[in-house]
Amino acid sequence: MSRQTPSQPSSLKTNDQPDLDEIRKRCSGLRSRLIQDGLYQAPKAQPDVQPDATDAEASTLTWRISPEPFWIAAEELRAIQELGSHLLSFYAAVNRLYFASVRGSQPGWISRYLDLGKPEGQIEYGRMNRIKPHLPGVIRPDLILTEDGWIATELDSVPGGIGLTGSLSRHYAELGHAVIGGPDGMVNGFATMIRSVTGSSNPTLAIIVSEESKDYRPEMRWLGSRLNTVGLKTFVIRPDEIRFTEEGLAVLDQGAPMRIDVVYRFFELFDLKNIPKSELILYSAKKEKVTITPPAKTYLEEKMAFALFHHPALRTFWSEALGEKTDAALLRIFPKTWILDPQEVPPYAVIPGLTIGGRPVSNWNEMASLTQKERRFVLKPSGFSERAWGSRGVVVGHDLPEKEWARTLTDAPARFSHSPSILQEFHGGKKFSVWYDDPMEPHPQSMAGRVRLSPYYFVTDGQAELGGILATICPSDKKLIHGMTEAVMVPCVVKP
Repeated sequence: MSRQTPSQPSSLKTNDQPDLDEIRKRCSGLRSRLIQDGLYQAPKAQPDVQPDATDAEASTLTWRISPEPFWIAAEELRAIQELGSHLLSFYAAVNRLYFASVRGSQPGWISRYLDLGKPEGQIEYGRMNRIKPHLPGVIRPDLILTEDGWIATELDSVPGGIGLTGSLSRHYAELGHAVIGGPDGMVNGFATMIRSVTGSSNPTLAIIVSEESKDYRPEMRWLGSRLNTVGLKTFVIRPDEIRFTEEGLAVLDQGAPMRIDVVYRFFELFDLKNIPKSELILYSAKKEKVTITPPAKTYLEEKMAFALFHHPALRTFWSEALGEKTDAALLRIFPKTWILDPQEVPPYAVIPGLTIGGRPVSNWNEMASLTQKERRFVLKPSGFSERAWGSRGVVVGHDLPEKEWARTLTDAPARFSHSPSILQEFHGGKKFSVWYDDPMEPHPQSMAGRVRLSPYYFVTDGQAELGGILATICPSDKKLIHGMTEAVMVPCVVKP
């Protein structure tokens, strides 16, 4: 699926005497196309450009437009392509570990951790035999490029950015760039995944976007439009637009009900109580009237899985479940992670792998008095929380005053029973220089920043295929790398 367009664009020479007029021209054209796609808010300098979508559907997002994509080496692309199968194996192993813990063949504390704070009904649903083997159909890691290589800070199985990356890929490909995945890699990958999930070549898809996720509705409408173009009947709807019948779920199509075969769940499981008709959606899936992807398994959406992966008591399980090659690959890129469990550690025991100045730590309180230099940790909600997505609730230790860091370390364990948190090593990103254009500024600018790569893998017949890669470059003074108005967001290509 990692097809590339064969042509190459004329050089902008952005590294040597850049043509500022050409940069502005290209960025203006890209911006206009994104506005027409409904994915970018028209700046005051371009009032004449109107989105194809209605005002209610158009995005309010902006970012810094770059004249060219982000370049990666051929060996980096090969490693990222191989990473898809490793991550799919990891999800399968987490699934297997959870059920082994429930059965008692693995320690019971594993499933107790993964079930913390979840309603009993959702726990029971996730354990149903009929969905036991189901895994996410889309996998997106967040990869930070450091001086020592890639670090995967998170995994997301309900990721935003699918439509955005698809739109960006098409438009940069139109400029002649050999975009990784090709101009339609994201759309074709998503369509193939949906057909694989249903086992049908002609299913009807409903992408259900919740109110909590409404900021992503414009890109999902773009994706839905493109899916219809490639022959996959698709409706992008709010939860309240779904209809429940004895035959299953339906949606109105030109005034007549259309039976839905598969639901792509673009809503978080913690938000189910606020989602109209969520019980009917899950009931239909339970009765096998409709297929839901990603599966409603809360334990597959917990960041604490990284901590379980690094736990020394589970090393034998991971090495056997993953195999030597995958285990070694993930050990290189998964940062050390710990679950902030407030239970007292026995005086003769320590928290595995956590040290201060080479000295083992046995109590979380010891972390409160760390110097700023020693506080190179990230604290984040593990999952099943409105604070656990979109960089909400993420705290960087060395970015806080000592008192605020100490208070954060106290507050997180206090929420443990209903919203556990994790502590993770912080890895600073390598610096890059990129050009961008802002129509409100007199001329294009160069920006020093750090990059996060977000490859999108689509699972088809047990294989994870790369559909495209989104690069997000944030100014170097930002500790967290995510989509923001000051960021550059572009697709990736291979260095010639």
